[in-house]
Amino acid sequence: MTDSKYFTTTKKGEIFELKAELNSDKKEKKKEAVKKVIASMTVGKDVSALFPDVVNCMQTDNLELKKLVYLYLMNYAKSQPDMAIMAVNTFVKDCEDPNPLIRALAVRTMGCIRVDKITEYLCEPLRKCLKDEDPYVRKTAAVCVAKLHDINAQLVEDQGFLDTLKDLISDSNPMVVANAVAALSEIAESHPSSNLLDLNPQSINKLLTALNECTEWGQIFILDCLANYTPKDDREAQSICERVTPRLSHANSAVVLSAVKVLMKFMEMLSKDLDYYGTLLKKLAPPLVTLLSAEPELQYVALRNINLIVQKRPEILKHEMKVFFVKYNDPIYVKLEKLDIMIRLASQANIAQVLAELKEYATEVDVDFVRKAVRAIGRCAIKVEQSAERCVSTLLDLIQTKVNYVVQEAIVVIKDIFRKYPNKYESVIATLCENLDSLDEPEARAAMIWIVGEYAERIDNADELLESFLEGFHDESTQVQLQLLTAIVKLFLKKPTETQELVQQVLSLATQDSDNPDLRDRGYIYWRLLSTDPVAAKEVVLAEKPLISEETDLIEPTLLDELICYIGTLASVYHKPPSAFVEGGRGVVHKSLPPRTASSESTESPETAPAGAPSGDQPDVIPTQGDLLGDLLNLDLGPPVSGPPLATSSVQMGAVDLLGGGLDSLIGGPNFVAPSAATVPANLGASMGSGLSDLFDLTSGVGTLSGSYVAPKAVWLPAMKAKGLEISGTFTRQVGSISMDLQLTNKALQVMTDFAIQFNRNSFGLAPAAPLQIHAPLSPNQTVEISLPLNTVGSVMKMEPLNNLQVAVKNNIDVFYFSTLYPLHILFVEDGKMDRQMFLATWKDIPNENEAQFQIRDCPLNAEAVSSRLQSSNIFTVAKRNVEGQDMLYQSLKLTNGIWVLAELRIQPGNPSFTLSLKCRAPEVSQHVYQAYETILKN
Repeated sequence: MTDSKYFTTTKKGEIFELKAELNSDKKEKKKEAVKKVIASMTVGKDVSALFPDVVNCMQTDNLELKKLVYLYLMNYAKSQPDMAIMAVNTFVKDCEDPNPLIRALAVRTMGCIRVDKITEYLCEPLRKCLKDEDPYVRKTAAVCVAKLHDINAQLVEDQGFLDTLKDLISDSNPMVVANAVAALSEIAESHPSSNLLDLNPQSINKLLTALNECTEWGQIFILDCLANYTPKDDREAQSICERVTPRLSHANSAVVLSAVKVLMKFMEMLSKDLDYYGTLLKKLAPPLVTLLSAEPELQYVALRNINLIVQKRPEILKHEMKVFFVKYNDPIYVKLEKLDIMIRLASQANIAQVLAELKEYATEVDVDFVRKAVRAIGRCAIKVEQSAERCVSTLLDLIQTKVNYVVQEAIVVIKDIFRKYPNKYESVIATLCENLDSLDEPEARAAMIWIVGEYAERIDNADELLESFLEGFHDESTQVQLQLLTAIVKLFLKKPTETQELVQQVLSLATQDSDNPDLRDRGYIYWRLLSTDPVAAKEVVLAEKPLISEETDLIEPTLLDELICYIGTLASVYHKPPSAFVEGGRGVVHKSLPPRTASSESTESPETAPAGAPSGDQPDVIPTQGDLLGDLLNLDLGPPVSGPPLATSSVQMGAVDLLGGGLDSLIGGPNFVAPSAATVPANLGASMGSGLSDLFDLTSGVGTLSGSYVAPKAVWLPAMKAKGLEISGTFTRQVGSISMDLQLTNKALQVMTDFAIQFNRNSFGLAPAAPLQIHAPLSPNQTVEISLPLNTVGSVMKMEPLNNLQVAVKNNIDVFYFSTLYPLHILFVEDGKMDRQMFLATWKDIPNENEAQFQIRDCPLNAEAVSSRLQSSNIFTVAKRNVEGQDMLYQSLKLTNGIWVLAELRIQPGNPSFTLSLKCRAPEVSQHVYQAYETILKN
C-alpha cells in the first residue's frame, strides 16, 4: 500500500464548512455561519477567502445579519478592493431602504470603507442621505462627509458636500447640527487656512439653540466650536456667556470643562467693572470644585486645568482654598497637583491655614510628597512677605527633626529666601552649617555651598567648610563643582590673605584636571579676571544680585493664553501647546485669546498697522541669517557714536550737481561726502525769484510749518520671539530732529535691565544719537515708553528694500534682532525748498527716463489742503498754476544725504485721484517718496 493515504482526507477543513453554511438556504444557519466568520476574524484568523460568500448574505432584510456582514466588509475591503466593488450595488439599494436604521447603517459603513476605487460610487447615495427626511440618517451622513474628506478631499469639495454640511448647521434637529459642527471642525483642522466654519451672529444663535437639546458629546462639539469664535464686541460676548453658563451644572465633566473654556475666553472681552463679570466669576467656582469629588483620574485632569485657570484668574477660586487640602487617601499625583494650586492661591488672608497644613504634610510618610511640602513652605515665604518669619521658623523646626531629605529640601528653599530677603534671616546660617555632613543630594550640597560662599564673611570657618567639599571634587556632580568654584572665588575676594592656596587648588582642579567644558571655561574666566584685574573680578563676582521673583514656575503669559484656549484637551494636562506633542504638525493651529474690545480696555491692535507703518507681514524685510550674523553680531552694543543733531545737518552743494550723485551718496561710493554740520538757513521758506512768472502762476506763502505725520506704533518684536520682551514703535521727525519712539513691555516673569540698542548699516546712515536710557529695571507686566534720538552719520550700505532697518536690542537676558521699515518722510529736511529758476533748470537737466509716474487714489483734498499738509512734512510747493481746469503743484524735497527730488502733482477739482510725477537723479528713491506722499495725504 502506498503512502498517498496520508495526503487524502475526507475532512474538508473549517473554511470549506463555513463556505457551505454561508450558502445554505436556511436563514438561521446563514446567520450562525456569519457569526462564526466574525468570531474567527476577531481572533485574527484569515477568513478573507470567504469574501464573495459573505457579500452574498447582504441581500437580507434581517438588520442583525446586515450589521455583521457590514462589519466583515469594513475589515476586508482594504485587502480585497476589487471584490468590495461587488457590494456597491447593495449600498446604493440600502440607502433607499424604507427603514431609516438600514439607510443610516449603509451610509455609516460606506464612510468606513477606505478604498479609493469605491469612493466615487458612494457620492450619489451620500448626497441623498444628507437630505434624508429622517434626522438619524442626516446626522450619520454628516460624519460620513468628514470620513470621505479624509480619504479624498478633492472629491468632497468638487461634489459640493461641504456646502451641504454648512447648510446642516441650520437643521431643525440639534443632533444633526452637532454632527455637522463636529464634521466641519474635523475638516477645518486638517485645512487650517480654509474658512469652513464661517461663524456669524446668526449661525452662533442657531448653535446656542441646539446646545440645550443635543447629547453631551454634541454639546462638547458645539462648545468647542463656539470657543473658536471671536465676538464683535463685549455685548455679544456677554450674551453668549449667559447662554453657555447653564452647561456648568452638567453631569459630564467634559461638558463642564468645555463650557469653562468658552467662558474663560470670552471673559477676556468683558470689562472688569461690569456687574456681570463679578457674577460670572462666582458662577465659575462651584463647577470646578464639584469636579474634585470625582474619581482620582478625573480629579487630576480637573486639577491640571484649574492650575491654568488659577494662573490666569486667581480671583475665581481665592475663597476655595479648603477643597485643595490633601486627603490621606489621595494618590500621589493628585496630592502634588493640589499642593501646587494651594501655593498659587496662598495670600495674606489664608497663609496661616496653609502653613499649618504644610507643616502637617511635612511629617507624612510619602517622601516625594514631603519634599514638595517643604519646598512649598519656602515658596509661601517668597510669595507672602508677611509670612516669611513664620515660614523660616517652621523650616528650622523641620531641620531639627534631622530627617535627611527634609533637611536637604529645607536648605534648598532657605537659599531662595536669603535671595528674596537679604540681610534678614542670616542668623540661621549656624544651624544650617551643623547639618553639612548629612547632605548627599547635589541640589542641597550646591545650595549649602552657595550660602557659605555668599556669606563667607559671617562664617568663621568658611574656608574649612569649603575645603571639606574640595576633597572629593571630581566625584561631585557638575552643579556642585560649578557652585564650589564660584564660592571659593567669592571667599578669596573677601578674605584674600587666608585663602590663596585654596583658590589656586580649585582653579587648577577646574581647568587642568576637568573634562567638563562649562567648568573649564568658568575656571579660566575667573583665573584671568583674578590675574589681570582683581577690582573688576570683585565687581563681577560679588555684584549685587537681583531679588528673585515670587513665582518662578508660572507659565509664560503668551503660552498661558494659548493653553486657556485648549482647556479640556490633552494640551491642558501636559501644559504644552499641541504643536509640542502632535506629530507632523497637521492641523495644529496656534490659538490666542480675543483682544479686549474698545468699550472695555482700549488697546490698539497691531493688525491694523496703517500705511507707512511697518506692518508685521513683510517677509521680504526680515533680514537673512547672513545679513544679521555678518553685521549685527559684530556690533558693539555700547553707547552709540554720537554725531551732530539732525537739525543742523545740511549739505552745501553747488547748483550744477544739485540732485547729488545718484545713489553713490547712498552707498558711500567714491564721490560720497558725509553730511557736514552746517547750519540751516534762517529763512526756511526761501523767497522765490520772479523770472518765471509767465510759466508759473505763483501763490504766496503755502501752509505753516508743523511736525510731520507720525504713524501709530506697530509691534516690531513680538514677546514670543524675544523671551517675553515686546517692542512696539514708530518714527517721528519734529523741528529737524528724528527720533524712534519705542514702547517696551516685559511679558516675561523676570526683571529686565541693562538695555542697549544698535542699528545695522543702512541706506541713509541712520544711527542712535544717544544710548537707550531706561533708568529703572523693567518689572514683569510693566511697560515703558522711550524716545530715542537718531542721527544720519552712521555707516552706509544700500539695503533691500531701501528703507529697511535692522536693529539689535540687548538686555540682561539675551540679544534680540528685528527688522522694520521706516517711512522716508522722516528724512525730508527743512531746507528742501528750491528756487523756481533752479527748479526749472534742474527739471530739464534730469533725463526723462528718470521720471516716474504714480496715481494717488481716494484723496478728496483740494490743492490748498494738499500743499499745506505736504509742507508740514517738508515737501515744499515751489509754484502752482492752473492748466485747463487742473491745479498743477510743482514741489521739491531734499533728503538728509543731499539727494533732491522734484515733483509735479496734478489735481483735478472734484476728482479724488491725483497724478504724481517724480524726477530724481537717484530713481531708486522715487517709489519710497511716492509711498510717503500716499501716507501723508491719506492720514
